[in-house]
Amino acid sequence: MNQKRLLSIDTLRGFDMLFIMGLSGLIVAICQLFPDGDSCWLARQMGHVDWNGLRHHDTIFPLFLFISGMTFPFSADKRRLGGASNKDLFLLALKRGLILVALGLVYNKFFDLKLATLRFPSVLARIGLAWMLAAWLFLAFGWKTRACIAAGILIGYQLLMLIPAPDAAGAGPLTYEGNLVGYIDRIIMPDHLLSKGQFDPEGLLSTLPAVVTAMLGQFTGEFVRSDRKNKTGKMLLAAAALLAVGLVWSLWFPINKKLWTSTFVLVVGAYSVAMYALFYWLIDVKGWKKWTFFFEVIGMNSITIYLAQRIIPFSSVNKFFLGGLAGLCPEPVGKVILAAGYVAVCWLFLLFLYRKKVFLKV
Repeated sequence: MNQKRLLSIDTLRGFDMLFIMGLSGLIVAICQLFPDGDSCWLARQMGHVDWNGLRHHDTIFPLFLFISGMTFPFSADKRRLGGASNKDLFLLALKRGLILVALGLVYNKFFDLKLATLRFPSVLARIGLAWMLAAWLFLAFGWKTRACIAAGILIGYQLLMLIPAPDAAGAGPLTYEGNLVGYIDRIIMPDHLLSKGQFDPEGLLSTLPAVVTAMLGQFTGEFVRSDRKNKTGKMLLAAAALLAVGLVWSLWFPINKKLWTSTFVLVVGAYSVAMYALFYWLIDVKGWKKWTFFFEVIGMNSITIYLAQRIIPFSSVNKFFLGGLAGLCPEPVGKVILAAGYVAVCWLFLLFLYRKKVFLKV
């Protein structure tokens, strides 16, 4: 496995997770230093759209899943060199998928022991299930067959989404109330959704197109480990093709993260491929690696910081050290100080783990 390629992947993963680790809040706080900063374009990019459409914050989750898929061709090769069989890899993928589902339950406050209303779907569960299914497809089929399967999933998903929810008479099939994703979840687990008895953005049916997001990462990983020339340019061409198809298709099937529509898969897939092409060019082609350490520290423990923010009171630590200074400043400046301090506290926590070589491997 090529260490340089690993570095570019970890660096991009760290860049992606930095927004979850507080960069989004910091950007919003900086915007608020200016008149109408709350409503400026950049500040709005740090939040999700209500339903149809796309903002930068909507790309964070699928980019992470894309990167997870991208690493699998490398790790599968490494394990095969160590003597692992296809059966071993199938079982390892199953194990990883189930562990991520379990960690998702922990994130959803499993230890409150309110099991009657515990939310079952989660970000980590979607990553686990989508990555696992994509990994099984990778182990079972060649890339051409998998490309056909991916296309079939995206087309089939749209056809399914033309069916309106039977319990929402009069509501369109692509509305919040009338979509089939919510209906299936209401039938199977009505008390275990983010919006109880209504809808969950990480529902069961919408996990199906998320498998393709992981598969797009796998295709990219396979391409990067190949001996082909001008990889950066070809990845950018692939990104442009995905974007064009996604935007044209969106005239009939809207881009929607909460439904993880097929057009969302393609458009955010284009963003993911283009972002990796940029990081690959900077790190692997040009050899500019000195700037990567900050992001690598995050990328090497991405799931750790995602869970840790749920468990460890980083905000309290931040206010303990910087609350006094923030209080002496005008309120907008104080918010910037606390937002920057939160990012710093989280990063120093990860730096400590990095120096101690402690990494959460799932």
